[in-house]
Amino acid sequence: MTLRPIRARDQRAWQEVSRRNRDWLRRWEATVPPPPAGRGGVARPSYRQMVRYLRGEAAAGRMLPFVVLHRGRLVGQLTVGGITWGSMCSANVGYWIDEEVAGHGIMPTAVALSVDHCFRTLGLHRIEVCIRPENRPSRRVVEKLGFREEGMRPRYLHIDGDWRDHLVYALTVEEVPEGMLARWRAVRSGRS
Repeated sequence: MTLRPIRARDQRAWQEVSRRNRDWLRRWEATVPPPPAGRGGVARPSYRQMVRYLRGEAAAGRMLPFVVLHRGRLVGQLTVGGITWGSMCSANVGYWIDEEVAGHGIMPTAVALSVDHCFRTLGLHRIEVCIRPENRPSRRVVEKLGFREEGMRPRYLHIDGDWRDHLVYALTVEEVPEGMLARWRAVRSGRS
């Protein structure tokens, strides 16, 4: 399993996985709310526009957009977003994975790698993951990794045509002195 920055040349593979998983992911993917009456809507960006935006945010230090590769094949995306510096030093993580490989430990590994990078390389202090309460598979990812549930954010994100509640899970660097990947390996081997 590998995490690497998203690239323009990932377009064909990204679009194929995204298209094939459209129905499976629809309940969880953020959408743009309808514009106020009398205003024109915003067109969905093309893949290249999305990558340009994500890479621009990365260059500005506000985001880390990754693709998730399994055995060399693109199987998902993980984005560290909302990076805030100064007295907060925090970020949030969002992700999706191909249904064909879900449940095989790929996404917990990807989240663990990204958290270690954020804590150990970037020097962030806190990571949040916000998940719809009914998204049990995604909740299991962060629960396996030891994120603590902090509460509910009512009508937090626009998803699948409406404003949806999200559970907040969080972790600080002090909670994983051994590193997140080491913790995940211990969980998988049954040592924790």
